[in-house]
Amino acid sequence: MTGTPPAALSLPHHFQPGAPDAPVLLLLHGTGGSPTDLLGLASQLSPTSAVLAPAGPVSEHGAARWFRRLAEGVFDTDDVIARAHQLADFVLAATEHHGLAGRRLVAVGFSNGANIAAAVTLLRPDALREAVLFSAMMPLPEPPDTDLSATRVFLANGEHDPMAPLASTEQLVRALTERSAQVTAHRHPGGHQITRAGLDAATSWLTAPDT
Repeated sequence: MTGTPPAALSLPHHFQPGAPDAPVLLLLHGTGGSPTDLLGLASQLSPTSAVLAPAGPVSEHGAARWFRRLAEGVFDTDDVIARAHQLADFVLAATEHHGLAGRRLVAVGFSNGANIAAAVTLLRPDALREAVLFSAMMPLPEPPDTDLSATRVFLANGEHDPMAPLASTEQLVRALTERSAQVTAHRHPGGHQITRAGLDAATSWLTAPDT
């Protein structure tokens, strides 16, 4: 874990430097995870990337999360918004602190981590304009009408995912598209998981030129 001199560095985190010509990966773990959970995934997506991996600040019966929920699939909207702003502020402070300001930054999240990345993407394009979302769903019922024309998002979802239903995922895709984001959606026949095909598609998206 890295020390936290600036006040906005409110989240304990793991940092690992990388090549300056590779994107910085912001790793956002799922419920019950830790900052190091997605390091293996990051090494497959972009082996030379710097990694910034914070810890979810909310505890649900001892399991780390990014925001509170009222029940399975029912999010505490006010907390989603507050935690999204907290993460966005952290990202801005951490990239400055670690000498990454001005570098390409791509969030990579799974499940609850993908949902908070989606929320930050919708709310704070000043902090996050690219995201790879595995098993994400719509995190906000009424996101603001923000201009996301400079935003790119990749989503990989299972057609039989009981925790991130496709109807909610499609709502997220619509919200992003309506705000002019560039969206790439990958579907697989599985459930709440990261598949080899999804990882390969995400890698191709990550290395493709911005269109």
